[in-house]
Amino acid sequence: MSLSICVAQLNFVVGDMPGNAQKIIDAARSAHAQGARLLLAPEGAICGYIAEDLLLRPAFMAACDDAVQTVARETAALQDLVIVVGHPVGHDARGPSVTISERHNAASVICNGRVLATYAKQRLPNYQVFDERRYFVPGQGACVFEAGGVRVGLLICEDAWYAEPARQAKAAGAELLAVINASPFHQGKGVEREAVMRARAREVGLPLVWAHWVGGQDEVVFDGQSFAVASDGTLAGRAPAFEEKLWFAQAQQAQAAIQIIATTTPPPTPERELWDALVLGLRDYVRKNGFKSVALGLSGGIDSALVLALAVDALGAGQVHTLMLPSPYTAGISVQDAHEMARRLGVRHDELSIRPAFETVKAALAPLFAGRAEDTTEENIQARLRGLLLMALSNKFGHLILTTGNKSEYAVGYCTLYGDMCGGFAPIKDVVKTRVFELARWRNAHDPYGTGANPIPERIITRPPSAELREGQTDQDSLPPYEVLDAIIVRYVEHDAAIAELLAEGFAPANVERVTRLIKGSEYKRQQAPVGTRVTPRGFGKDWRYPMTNRFRA
Repeated sequence: MSLSICVAQLNFVVGDMPGNAQKIIDAARSAHAQGARLLLAPEGAICGYIAEDLLLRPAFMAACDDAVQTVARETAALQDLVIVVGHPVGHDARGPSVTISERHNAASVICNGRVLATYAKQRLPNYQVFDERRYFVPGQGACVFEAGGVRVGLLICEDAWYAEPARQAKAAGAELLAVINASPFHQGKGVEREAVMRARAREVGLPLVWAHWVGGQDEVVFDGQSFAVASDGTLAGRAPAFEEKLWFAQAQQAQAAIQIIATTTPPPTPERELWDALVLGLRDYVRKNGFKSVALGLSGGIDSALVLALAVDALGAGQVHTLMLPSPYTAGISVQDAHEMARRLGVRHDELSIRPAFETVKAALAPLFAGRAEDTTEENIQARLRGLLLMALSNKFGHLILTTGNKSEYAVGYCTLYGDMCGGFAPIKDVVKTRVFELARWRNAHDPYGTGANPIPERIITRPPSAELREGQTDQDSLPPYEVLDAIIVRYVEHDAAIAELLAEGFAPANVERVTRLIKGSEYKRQQAPVGTRVTPRGFGKDWRYPMTNRFRA
């Protein structure tokens, strides 16, 4: 007995049920032609993941049902190919005063034009970016089906992180576990997944195939890296990271057990993994939302430099436009470095001084500001003039404006509403400043997409960071050293450390007080910030939901 399994590690689009169905159909035809008799499409492949409140709309659910039937109908001629495809199922029930949704996060087993079985996910995650209990009710019981003479137990993502669903499948006769997934990326998640699935396979004594998404959806990104493990928990194979792939694994009967044979792609280095995640998140947000090009303010500083390098790797130089917007406080070397970086990467670069507009606005406000010294008001005017000009560029030419703020700045509010926060996507929103420098040096040493080696002028990396909104300004005038600031942010934001814990860990009381106060006081800014790719266990997005009006500090 030998069963060829194809994992359809593909990039789906939320709400594009006809397009998603066609991708599955095309994958099924290709897999069948190559001898596969089991095709695994990921969790939520029919409708995309995360579909959020679209799942509450009856018309959306009806379109999902139609797409499942389309897959069954269009693959009917693929003799004996069993297709597993993820999709929502359910209906609305009218209660005494409100309509109650009764939906399942499900997967259907399709063969020879018919839906043979439908399995409902038992464990519904409700942490980090997940909100499945808002939309779904848990399923019950195992689903075991036959493909190529092998009895396969079906699980959906979170089910496999717990022991009981796998045990149920084995008790129902499963010889192999098929797990379909939409597991959002953050750094270290791939290693964690494989470790848990190895333990699960050992625990139940069954081999396991993990079928995963690849692609970006709003702030989340899926990294691919589908894999298979043997019944003793050893890795049997791994698909590539961050690329679409029809990946094959062979299940063979060996004495009393089933062995899995597959190719293994080495995992990327941590820096390459993070870079690829940021590139894919940006590329998919731009393309899936119909933009043809992007623009950004290129200041000569490290953050905008990194965003430019990401944008060119994601989209190509021809789809990127940069604008230098110097003020009276912009250093000449900033202008030179921005121009040099644009030249190295071959993007269109224009320069437009905000000095005349800045002087005009100051003159208009002078009667109201009489007797008051210049302060952050005038600093913010400069940032807002830049935002105004970038948004004008967007309106006239259809560019998506990329903001260049990093996680450290968003955490403590070191950013200006309607100024440098203006834009539609924030590529490094979940990257702290110290990591920004690390990525800049990594990108200068590597050219992963062939868009240009050493793109960031060394002086941009080595100069002290500055917003250049007043004479002689540096970031450290207003903030603790980034090494200290970022360490507190990681502990307090990503790991919910209490203030007492931070003090016990040796952070200076003044720094802890200052940083945690700034984090709390900047909530109103973060809730008006553009979406950006999530690459840590907790970003400022779906998994950070704090009230703006709030007197509690941990």
